[in-house]
Amino acid sequence: MVFGILSAAVQVGLGALLGFLVGGPVGLLIGAAVGLVVGAVFGWSVASAGVYAPDARGVFLFVVDHTWSLLNTVAGAVYLTVHLVFGHSLDRPTSLGSGRVCVVEGVSPRYATTIGTVCAGASSGIQRHEDVHIFQGRLLGPLYIPLVLANYVLFTIAPVWLLYHDHTNAPINRFTRYFEIGVYPHVWNEAIAYRIQGTPPR
Repeated sequence: MVFGILSAAVQVGLGALLGFLVGGPVGLLIGAAVGLVVGAVFGWSVASAGVYAPDARGVFLFVVDHTWSLLNTVAGAVYLTVHLVFGHSLDRPTSLGSGRVCVVEGVSPRYATTIGTVCAGASSGIQRHEDVHIFQGRLLGPLYIPLVLANYVLFTIAPVWLLYHDHTNAPINRFTRYFEIGVYPHVWNEAIAYRIQGTPPR
């Protein structure tokens, strides 16, 4: 319960600060309101699923997620809110003490997706892969999402990955495969995660 309340409070504070910087007193109120909605959803999920264990590791992960990696946590909170609005459900057994919020349903039946500390649609066969993304976010903090987006843009417009791509087993023979088989598995964060667990799409 304490972790959930603190998480919501931090997100309200961040929303209020950003709102004030952008729009003064009115922006502060709007930012605080947005932070309250997203923070309350995330905080409730953290508390109800027991995401952070009440031990040194749990406290450490909570502190990292709400300081250095706060922007990733907020992005994950927005992502989680959208999932819950669409009727998706928390995977409480998988979330318990794990330091991540797990959602049963994913965006696509073919892929799990992780944003911040929120992982949607993962099975036990790919959970370590998704946990790599959570670790990457915690390690790189506010740099993580910009670096991932920059790599997607770079590899979309300058496909240097074509030089080392496995053209025999994963041919790029139509437009959608350019992104699904080409860009996606070659961006740095996915390439690292696939080396640890999973098989890139073919």
